[in-house]
Amino acid sequence: MTEFLLSVHVLVAIVTVGSITVAASMFPRTALRACGGEEPDGRSEGTGTAVLLHRVCTGYAVAGVVVPVFGIATGAQLGVLTDAWLIVSLVLTVAAAALLGLAVLPGQRRLLALAEGAATEEAARPTASRLSMTTGMFNVLWAVVVVLMIVRPGSTTGA
Repeated sequence: MTEFLLSVHVLVAIVTVGSITVAASMFPRTALRACGGEEPDGRSEGTGTAVLLHRVCTGYAVAGVVVPVFGIATGAQLGVLTDAWLIVSLVLTVAAAALLGLAVLPGQRRLLALAEGAATEEAARPTASRLSMTTGMFNVLWAVVVVLMIVRPGSTTGA
């Protein structure tokens, strides 16, 4: 049973969190281009790609709830729920989820509204810069969680 829980946990984490980190990282630049910036070939990019990236982030954020659920179930099977590395990972996961739900996704919506309202790239740049920084913090939190999951400080497995 442990192998099944761990497999689902890892697979869903790769698919959902991986997709969110990539789409969220691409979003600010894409949305800026939708605000009147031009592609290298001189064409203006529409908001369609930015809308799609936002949908990816939103949809996978909902599906991503499965990651900590199966992670906690796996931790319970392994008897490590009270280990410091797992508790820190859970706290960082909650922080990343809060950052996504309270800052990244609303920031994307604000930038989309600017793009759809025909704002200029210069007018949208401060919002895009803040969103890029926030997205970077979100990505760093997930990177730390991944390292904790691999290294497991204090582990007796030798890993």
